[in-house]
Amino acid sequence: MRYVVGYSANLRGREALSLAIALARRQDAELDLVLVLPEESPFNAAYPPSSGFDATLEKQAQSWLDEALKSVPADIVARGHLRAAESEPEALNAAVEEFQAALLVVGAANQGLFKRFTVGSTVSALLHSASVPVALAPGGYQNLDPITRLSCGVGTRPGANEVLSLALDTAARRALPLRLISLLALDQDPAESSASNVQSAARAYLQDKLDGELASRSDSSALQVVIEVAQGRSIEQAVDTLDWQPGEVLLIGSSRLARAHSLFLGGTAQSILRALPVPMIVLPRGQNPSESTRG
Repeated sequence: MRYVVGYSANLRGREALSLAIALARRQDAELDLVLVLPEESPFNAAYPPSSGFDATLEKQAQSWLDEALKSVPADIVARGHLRAAESEPEALNAAVEEFQAALLVVGAANQGLFKRFTVGSTVSALLHSASVPVALAPGGYQNLDPITRLSCGVGTRPGANEVLSLALDTAARRALPLRLISLLALDQDPAESSASNVQSAARAYLQDKLDGELASRSDSSALQVVIEVAQGRSIEQAVDTLDWQPGEVLLIGSSRLARAHSLFLGGTAQSILRALPVPMIVLPRGQNPSESTRG
């Protein structure tokens, strides 16, 4: 199994590599670090390039890549690749196809002290074009130890069953505890009894979904699954009320607006992303559990 890492010689690239290492260690995956260089084009700011510029740039990029590979722990197989392309997302998607990777890992730009994620143009393009799950590393991510817990956001819209099934498959394969999460955003403070009823209904919905999935599984006795319902005035506040482990990852599905086997980050997922202190893995719509992240 192989993971493609969108690497760059900056903090974002190092955060992506850290996340890839943590994920790979739980699944014995191999890493392909891909550093994308600008391709010669008459539309570039400086064209034609000065004599020797390409060779100098490639030499420097290879040095950055070699340095990154040296930082990968000895227990993980990792390779480095330089790719020239007009579009970084296009080059990363091509690498995923070339290496038949199960996962694409990138760093999401961070901004400010309290916002862990802001999606830049490259990540945004990947979240609209990738055909495999995309793992996003939050700002400041440095964990290199194996993942310790998997959380999964389960909603009520079409596709929720696919996400839940995939989360159960991943938790079983990795021998990870699984937390199913329902996030409730209430604009105003409801009456205590009303809030309790809403939470009870959300919990009952998740339990019903879980029971239905477990009934058809032979490995259900080995799974450790808990349900948590979080409430706030906004999705961001609901996320903040939850306890997050340093080694945790959140699994979430694409919006119902996504094309089959493609990604699209919906409004709720974007709200979660803005407040989330741990990595997020976004699944393509229509992801078959047998074609899961495997990591």
